[in-house]
Amino acid sequence: MKALILAAGLGTRLAPLTNDKPKALVKVGGVTMLERTLNYLSRSGFRSFVVNVHAFGDQIIDFLAEHGNFGYDIKISDERDLLRDTGGALKHAAPLLKGEGKFLIHNVDIVSNLDMPWFVGRSLISDADASLLVSDRTTSRYLLFDDNDLLVGWTNIATGEVKTPYKGLQVDCCKMKAFSGIHIMSNGMLSLMPAWPDKFSIIDLYLELCRSYKIEAVEYPGFKMKDLGTPAAVAGFHEF
Repeated sequence: MKALILAAGLGTRLAPLTNDKPKALVKVGGVTMLERTLNYLSRSGFRSFVVNVHAFGDQIIDFLAEHGNFGYDIKISDERDLLRDTGGALKHAAPLLKGEGKFLIHNVDIVSNLDMPWFVGRSLISDADASLLVSDRTTSRYLLFDDNDLLVGWTNIATGEVKTPYKGLQVDCCKMKAFSGIHIMSNGMLSLMPAWPDKFSIIDLYLELCRSYKIEAVEYPGFKMKDLGTPAAVAGFHEF
């Protein structure tokens, strides 16, 4: 299974650490976020990666070259001309991801205690088109799922905004789950990408497709995660 590591973000929340480098090359516990993510996924059996780049993209390309790609098969999805958001990143990287079965998408600034082989195995035996790792983590934005753990909508509880393709959806009747930034998608869904613009959110794609495609929630028992998107989170980091 291939893995797409989303590493193109501007890292504005991480300033001033990202004033002269990309978020992916910020060191956490002495190791860059990118290397940390590669090491974590490689321990779970991944050997083929796609890494998207935008801000200070040259630095990421040079970093990987200097380290011989750490011995892995790594392809660069070059977004230096345009930051495409999570969905646009997937569309742009599609030619590098095409193949059999499914592939993983993982944000570079997320660290968790997830047993990745468990998640991969759980996804491979599922007939879902996409498996989204979610939890009961407190946030302002939640994905909404029905009683069968299938995606039906999204809400921002701070503003009351709701997005759903289902008319009359009652938010109170849905399961509200926080998205982790870790998900597995069927390769067949890549054929839908050409109809979408160059820049869009992967969540908008899932919301558009959830009436016709099976997009499931997956919860890992005892799941813990850290979003390393701020200087405070980086400074206070410790292993699980």
